[in-house]
Amino acid sequence: MKLLLTGFDPFGGETTNPALEAVQQLPDLMGGIEITKLVVPTVFGKSIDTVTDAMEKIGPDVVLCVGQAGGRNGITVERVAINCSDARIADNEGKQPVDEPIFSDGPAAYFSTLPIKQMVDAMKAEGIPAAVSNSAGTFVCNQLLYGVLYTIEKSGLATKAGFIHVPYIPSQAAEKQEMPSSMALSDIIKGLKTAISALES
Repeated sequence: MKLLLTGFDPFGGETTNPALEAVQQLPDLMGGIEITKLVVPTVFGKSIDTVTDAMEKIGPDVVLCVGQAGGRNGITVERVAINCSDARIADNEGKQPVDEPIFSDGPAAYFSTLPIKQMVDAMKAEGIPAAVSNSAGTFVCNQLLYGVLYTIEKSGLATKAGFIHVPYIPSQAAEKQEMPSSMALSDIIKGLKTAISALES
């Protein structure tokens, strides 16, 4: 199995992104899964282009995108992406769309085609807090998942795709006045490894 695994660069004034940190520390081969890692810019439009260009070159069986959802208290596997970009903050190039469709000819939503509950159950069995999430938000993370699934449908590909959000790491939470939930990077890495292994089951 060929897996394209993506992680976003830091955004929103952060100096690190635990999604990218974890992705970069995963092995290139896990059992029968060959992993290609990709850094994705936290930029509307450009994120989709970066990943779909890589898909065309690599021809992966699975695309798994990973992003940061600061404030969540566990690793969350996304169920759905909606056809709407509505940014609370600007992306890394200053873009801040409001109530904009991602693709005008696309459906209202796409569902992940990964075994999301099996992935969550596998992580929980390893002692990693995890849950299914029914909202990927309306920022670049949601746009990327929607764009990848749109491309797969329009191109008639058999590729499976989905998205995982990870929490802040402790060093990020320590800088926040409200002290949000966080998770050690080692546990995020363990969780991602476990979720990826579940793709083979």
